[in-house]
Amino acid sequence: MNSALRLPTVLGGSILLTLAAGWAVDMVLRRADARHPETPLWNLLRRCRRALQIVLLAALFKGAYRQTAWPPLQDNAATVGRILSLALIGAGAWLIVAVASAVVESGYARYATGTRDPARVRRVRTQVTLIMRVVTVVVAVIAAAAMLLTFPSFRALGTSMLASAGIIGIVAGVAAQSTLGNLFAGFQIAFGDMVRIGDTVVVAGEWGVVEDITLTFLAVRTWDERRITMPVSYFTTRPFENWSRGGVQMTGTVFLHCDHGAPVDLIRDKVHEILHDCPQWDGRGWDLAVTEATPSTIVVRAIVTAKDADDLWTVRCAVRERLVAWLVEKHPDALPRVLLGPAPGAGDAAAGDGTR
Repeated sequence: MNSALRLPTVLGGSILLTLAAGWAVDMVLRRADARHPETPLWNLLRRCRRALQIVLLAALFKGAYRQTAWPPLQDNAATVGRILSLALIGAGAWLIVAVASAVVESGYARYATGTRDPARVRRVRTQVTLIMRVVTVVVAVIAAAAMLLTFPSFRALGTSMLASAGIIGIVAGVAAQSTLGNLFAGFQIAFGDMVRIGDTVVVAGEWGVVEDITLTFLAVRTWDERRITMPVSYFTTRPFENWSRGGVQMTGTVFLHCDHGAPVDLIRDKVHEILHDCPQWDGRGWDLAVTEATPSTIVVRAIVTAKDADDLWTVRCAVRERLVAWLVEKHPDALPRVLLGPAPGAGDAAAGDGTR
């Protein structure tokens, strides 16, 4: 065959075979997904189609480009072969990560669907996220190493560096001590079930929800939409509050300062009425008691419950707001007062002493 026709024949044939293989694989996955709708794996694997086609195309080009007999390719056969090898390695790494991601996401989706415990779902989600990141890093490192080995100069460099690998390892270990500490802390958090994605935590005096966990840092979204990024080693070396451990149900308090003559029984009845009208109260319990007395006021504490931290905040604010409004309207004398004048009867006593 004429060399002018071999090049478009090889290129066109490789592209057609790649498109046909991708279409066939996609059809098989569609049918499998239609037959087994309870398993999301087949639909997730369809995302790997592009990576698979690039792998097939690079492999076909690499095996057939020498048959084109095109002079520019023949003169630069080594360079073209190395470029195709790099493309094949990169596409293969992409395909491996995509398949692993589909398998892991499918397993997590089936577990989340069949489990009603949100704490376990958050724990598995955290573990799955970190496992996928580890797999991605490992595959990327292996692919990068395989790419470097395609260059003869790097092979010699790698051989010469093996003799000093021990010293380099010690130096790197000392230099990356903090990074390695965070790395191992990330594994400890993931599999030690200390904190999970979606947990409500209080760290460094800030209340928020764990939004993301990586191998080196943890992101907390605060109530005012700020993001606090902290090293994961913080959570393995310092105490912090995790409000989602042992269940998400919570108990909170509302404190009010009242006058000594405040009608405590009526306040107790009003708190009960407010809670019954509040949809965020879960009905598990409530209480009201005078917990402290000062020379000028008494401290009234109301205890309320809710199914999670967000609802608890809403219940506390509702009780505080409506209770203060009710006291202002119905019992203004129950609110704290600052006495600036003399006590009742003191003026009459003083006047009587002056007339004597």
